[in-house]
Amino acid sequence: MSSHPAIAAGRVAVITGGASGIGLAAAVRFAGLGLKVAIADVDAARLDVAKADVMAAGNGDVIAVQTDVSKKDDVERLCQRVLTAFGDIAVVMNNAGVEGGGGPFDNYAGWERVLGINLWGVINGVHVFAPVMIAQGRPGAIINTGSKQGITTPPGDTAYNVSKAGVKVIAEGLQHTLRNTPGCAVSAHLFVPGWVHTPMTAHGRIEKPAGAWRPEQAIDMLLERMGIGDFYIICPDNDVSSDLDRKRIAWAAQDITENRPPLSRWHPDYKDAFAEFLKKDG
Repeated sequence: MSSHPAIAAGRVAVITGGASGIGLAAAVRFAGLGLKVAIADVDAARLDVAKADVMAAGNGDVIAVQTDVSKKDDVERLCQRVLTAFGDIAVVMNNAGVEGGGGPFDNYAGWERVLGINLWGVINGVHVFAPVMIAQGRPGAIINTGSKQGITTPPGDTAYNVSKAGVKVIAEGLQHTLRNTPGCAVSAHLFVPGWVHTPMTAHGRIEKPAGAWRPEQAIDMLLERMGIGDFYIICPDNDVSSDLDRKRIAWAAQDITENRPPLSRWHPDYKDAFAEFLKKDG
């Protein structure tokens, strides 16, 4: 399997939300590939445990930095800690995220929290790290963790959907800018896990549901698809195939082009039409 040129032994990966779930799985995998690793998380207790796990997977070149990604000063401090410790940044994974926002007009505090971490955390990560990585003149990769909920925007947690839709737009704009920056060797990638069993999604459940992937499976797909140069990396899971994902995304986009009601997939008048759409080939 070919790998992205930034993912090379001796180089440095920075992962926010790195103390658990997908972020920790990424940190362990990068360490196992010989990279030096910096994990950042707001949870200091989890960071200590995660650091030991990452160190055990690699050569011991690991730092853990307590970071609130919603604060640009914290992200700038993280960047300086990494440069001081390792003198290089090859991969940045803007991965920190939370759920539990709110509907269109409820739970204002939840909106502030979710947008602060999920959206402003990525904005801060891009603003702080991208110029540094471009200036290095070496291969680099910025991975922004999105969500299918930021693409098909299902009813429920509107705040979360907004945050992840914003991550998609940031990642797209970033990749366009990077590829049009002379001499730039840095790429951007939108990483969209499917249903993955993590502390955030488990809601206290210990056993992995049959339909969910393990975090390591999502990271395997991330690395494989980065290696062939993909920007959109949308993972299936054991319940939802890639074909079903494509059809759901296409239907959501066609709400606009067909002038249907918003979120028509969940509108009773379109139940049968959506079912027929799913039966079509391609």
